[in-house]
Amino acid sequence: MKTKNKELEMFSFEQIKDEFIGELGTERRTRYEQELQLEVLGEIIKKVRLERNLTQEELGKLIGVQRAQISKLENNTTNVTMETILKVFGALNAKVNINVELMNNKIQVAG
Repeated sequence: MKTKNKELEMFSFEQIKDEFIGELGTERRTRYEQELQLEVLGEIIKKVRLERNLTQEELGKLIGVQRAQISKLENNTTNVTMETILKVFGALNAKVNINVELMNNKIQVAG
């Protein structure tokens, strides 16, 4: 049995996203990137909450929301305001740094 040695073409993750989701700057790609960032944020909140040995209910009480809201935040099933994010990380005694990129300029805000 003979096998052909075909060279595999390699693609970067950015090239794959450009092809299947859309290029940077398109509405679909922007929405994808935002959703991905919120999902990562939810994972970070959960990880820090667990490191602090807090339940969702305990964290909710610290910032004045129900346990269900913390669950939604951790699972990225709700729109979240910057105020809520800052309250959550404040209650978790975690420092927040936010980077915003505008065209070729980078702005850093420490909270």
